Amino acid sequence: MTTATRRLPVWMKTPLPSGKEYISLKNLAASQKLNTICVSGNCPNKAECWGASTASFMILGEKCTRNCRFCNVMNMIPDPVDPEEPLRLAETVRSLGIKHCVITSVTRDDLEDGGAAFWALTIKTVKERNPGITIEALIPDFYAKADLIGKIIEAKPEVISHNMETVRRLTPKVRDVARYDRSLKVIQIIAASGIVSKSGIMVGLGETEEEVIETMDDLLKSGCKVLTIGQYLQPSAHHLKIEAYIEPAIFIKYREAALTKGFSMVESSPLVRSSYHAERHINA
Repeated sequence: MTTATRRLPVWMKTPLPSGKEYISLKNLAASQKLNTICVSGNCPNKAECWGASTASFMILGEKCTRNCRFCNVMNMIPDPVDPEEPLRLAETVRSLGIKHCVITSVTRDDLEDGGAAFWALTIKTVKERNPGITIEALIPDFYAKADLIGKIIEAKPEVISHNMETVRRLTPKVRDVARYDRSLKVIQIIAASGIVSKSGIMVGLGETEEEVIETMDDLLKSGCKVLTIGQYLQPSAHHLKIEAYIEPAIFIKYREAALTKGFSMVESSPLVRSSYHAERHINA
């Protein structure tokens, strides 16, 4: 049976989003013209997270300058930067009573600084309008330029995350423009700042268990504290095919191995995405 016809395993099935909190967040985000990676990335945990009034907001538009073969975000010429977006996001977070906010973005290689200054402004604005809030910034690679990543570090989010997405061998096949060692350099820059550093990978793309372990080792050497591991899901027929559905027992095995090796926190299960239970990671 091919991956195209293989049935979704029972452990991958999730309830449809519903409930008052889900509807409230969905409507407010739409009315404020805000994007969420929950929708753009077709996350399977929308029901759980939105039902708890938590979400991962995506800034700098919804059109990405890169075309990664796993990602459901649109690859198109981006719209101009919206200078009012940071304030709208901050006010939406306040209206929802969110205590921990995850912010991510499309990659904006069209901008001279990749959007780094806008990132910093957004984090500062959210914090100013929401005293006591904690923030995770899930950032692009910024070509591993320390001065650009430094702008985000200076804004002082509690966690800065950058995803490896996959193992070294599969990186050229899975990601567009990004490089495995460049992403490790991003993690090194974050870790050197003293801010909690975090990364995530997907499995089911054809990697071996040995390659997953190798990626863990590379991340640890780079100073990564928090690791997320989840099952890759094919967004459409035009994206990379699923090579395998990894059984829950293997995710448990990965989690135990990662904790034994020295990660402070590990989220590893089929439905995990990089922002899943993100509020836990500020203490890593």
